[in-house]
Amino acid sequence: MWNANEMMGGFGWFGGSGMFLGPVLMIGFWALIIYLFVLVIRWAVGGTAGTPSTDSSALELLKERFARGEIDEREYEDRKRRLLS
Repeated sequence: MWNANEMMGGFGWFGGSGMFLGPVLMIGFWALIIYLFVLVIRWAVGGTAGTPSTDSSALELLKERFARGEIDEREYEDRKRRLLS
């Protein structure tokens, strides 16, 4: 009868390790390159695009408390100064 190794030219079922492993490694390589590129872009823009900063949300909360009368003007100004410094 026939042997699979003889039929494949002695390279086995995948035509040798390079024919199977090569494309897998190439896909992994390009996936890593794209992932690193995305990380660099996120780092360059600050990583918080689209989310409000904690300073502005804290200031908004302070303004709301002052508008509702929960704190007086002196306390509002004091906290506002501390937030912005």
